[in-house]
Amino acid sequence: MAIRSFKDLDVYNNLYKASLAVLKEIIPKLPEEEKFNLKDQLRRACMAPCAIIAEGYSRKNQKKAWKKYLDDAIGECNEMIVHLSYVRDFYNKIIDPNLCTKLIETYDVSGKQLFTLGKNWQIY
Repeated sequence: MAIRSFKDLDVYNNLYKASLAVLKEIIPKLPEEEKFNLKDQLRRACMAPCAIIAEGYSRKNQKKAWKKYLDDAIGECNEMIVHLSYVRDFYNKIIDPNLCTKLIETYDVSGKQLFTLGKNWQIY
């Protein structure tokens, strides 16, 4: 299948689904005292990889620039792994730790996919 848009990238779609899960199933369940800390960090970081991929895709014909965006998206995936680990370890009585583990795996795999995408991207 030809890639005609960032929306055609499997990694983008997987990250989008993961961000929806974080926004719908994790953030609303966190205690109010996390409003200006973990909730804000999760909200920002879960949406960042998709936005970075979308923005960077406009530079897909400039390998160095495109790779920089992919590297930034990897950084956001790594940040989500840390935040979700905190949620899993501190709030396992109110938020399903299995969901956190599944999302951690999604962000880990996505980081690897982004790395491979940057390494193998061909400019035509």
